[in-house]
Amino acid sequence: MLQKVLIANRGEIAVRVIRTCRELGIATVAVYSELDREALHVRLADEAFALGGQTAAESYLNTQAILDAIAKSGADAVHPGYGFFSENADFARAITGEGITFVGPPPEAMEVMGDKISSRHAAERAGVSGVPGRSDPLQDASEVVAFGEEHGWPVAIKAAFGGGGRGMKVVNAAADAPAALESAQREAQAYFGRPEVYLERYLSWPRHIEMQVFADTQGNTVWLGERDCSAQRRHQKLVEESPAPNFPDDIRRAMGEAAVKVAKACGYVNAGTVEFLYQDGDFYFLEMNTRLQVEHPVTEMVVGMDLVELQLRIAAGEPLGFNQEDIERRGHAIECRINAENPAKGRFLPAPGTITRFRRPDGFGVRTDAGYDDGDTVSQYYDNLIAKLVVWGSDREHARRRMLRALAEMEVEGVATTIPAHQAILSHPDFVSGEHSTRWVEERLDLSQVESKAKATEGAPEPPEGENRVLREVDAEVDGRRYKVKLWVPDLGPVVAAAPGAGRQATAPRRPRGGAGGHGGGAGSGQVTVPMQGTIVKVLVAEGESVEIGQAVCVLEAMKMENNINAEAAGTVKEIRVKPGDTVGAGDVVAMIE
Repeated sequence: MLQKVLIANRGEIAVRVIRTCRELGIATVAVYSELDREALHVRLADEAFALGGQTAAESYLNTQAILDAIAKSGADAVHPGYGFFSENADFARAITGEGITFVGPPPEAMEVMGDKISSRHAAERAGVSGVPGRSDPLQDASEVVAFGEEHGWPVAIKAAFGGGGRGMKVVNAAADAPAALESAQREAQAYFGRPEVYLERYLSWPRHIEMQVFADTQGNTVWLGERDCSAQRRHQKLVEESPAPNFPDDIRRAMGEAAVKVAKACGYVNAGTVEFLYQDGDFYFLEMNTRLQVEHPVTEMVVGMDLVELQLRIAAGEPLGFNQEDIERRGHAIECRINAENPAKGRFLPAPGTITRFRRPDGFGVRTDAGYDDGDTVSQYYDNLIAKLVVWGSDREHARRRMLRALAEMEVEGVATTIPAHQAILSHPDFVSGEHSTRWVEERLDLSQVESKAKATEGAPEPPEGENRVLREVDAEVDGRRYKVKLWVPDLGPVVAAAPGAGRQATAPRRPRGGAGGHGGGAGSGQVTVPMQGTIVKVLVAEGESVEIGQAVCVLEAMKMENNINAEAAGTVKEIRVKPGDTVGAGDVVAMIE
């Protein structure tokens, strides 16, 4: 078995891996950015090393900084989690090149399947048909237009080296192609470190169904079962469940066997997920995610296996220990992704900030996988997932009702969350009957009355004056390694504010300066404000230009998602107050219209 695992990630997945390692007696090493110095995964790990920087590119996507942490810690394995470097063959090769075990597939298999274009070719060679599309990287918007005119609109531009809806844009008409291509490439670069994108036909009413596969180094490959991930917004999953509702057993077996064929075709090892689109009784290969999925807990609940433990054992060279016939699936599991995001009447606006209160639900068949706790800050620079709420029931209806009860019990204060949207989804007759699709949330679900407000928490009292000194346990960094030391420090009372930019704060967050609920200023206002903290990536209008109500004025990136900031009044642009690269806060005015 492995001795010491470095988790090259953050948040919920880092916490998840740390806990399984601890159960197996494996030492853990966390890495962290400047903003994550006091993050939950850092507090739980046996050791922690600073990567420096704030953004993902400066920290969790800094290969050399991670290699330095491996060398300093003496870790013999690296678990990449999901996102960041989890599907980056160059990173995996850099790890294995140092004689360190990479908890994932071989770099060669990752290159084939991590690149969504080459994965289409591999699936075709295995006899598994994909969604109609182009199997070459896009070079120009004219290629998007030509494909749309040949196959019909809409079409989907997708990141070649990513997943999870990041870097995906749906193009409804030829005129939208240039802006959509540029935006998709920016998001792909920001989240996966690679800007390549490709094209696919956008199906009219599909369901997103994925198959969990595992393969060991002895040539054994199995499929554990499917997950339905059709409840999505912005092509990112909100609710996942297993097994898929209204899904015929013969299709389930055929899809599972197809997933195994795809895995074997690229010499796959460890955990992987083969994703399909299912419509009108047919299924199409979509892509293979060469990593653990965010939604893996629903499979764990149904098959009764710890998938992270399986990953670690396979990485250590152990066989699976079971075959396809040994797998038993019991009951039904549902997962809701609790994001720092305001449903905002269907607009789903990222809502970074500090969590001032976090109360997890409890009870039979309820599980919460969280990457945050009271006082932790959800930064604009990273993914907005706070926690995954997972329930198990003897059947789908039991699981659905249990999830609604658990959602009602969960309390998150300080930031807006997706909880109201989850409640609307699980209560809707379409979801109850299993008749939803990947386009259902945005096209048919009425969220016009659904919003989430960040509940305010009273500020902490001012620390008392005085020269008294007390013995406190504090954190210190020596050569990048994090230590806990005891120091005699001035007595500042029960509350000590965190350092600027730290991931944990003892004081209440600054209240938004207005405009937190929309894309611009108040109705009819000449002020165009941003609803959240983020970075301006593009300004779309110029001073003196005429604009219409609803016209995009600029593009704001927050939590790796691009959001159009629209004018809520028609008129002439009097003043532009931002430029690309500027960081703005909730309520900041970016333009004036008269």
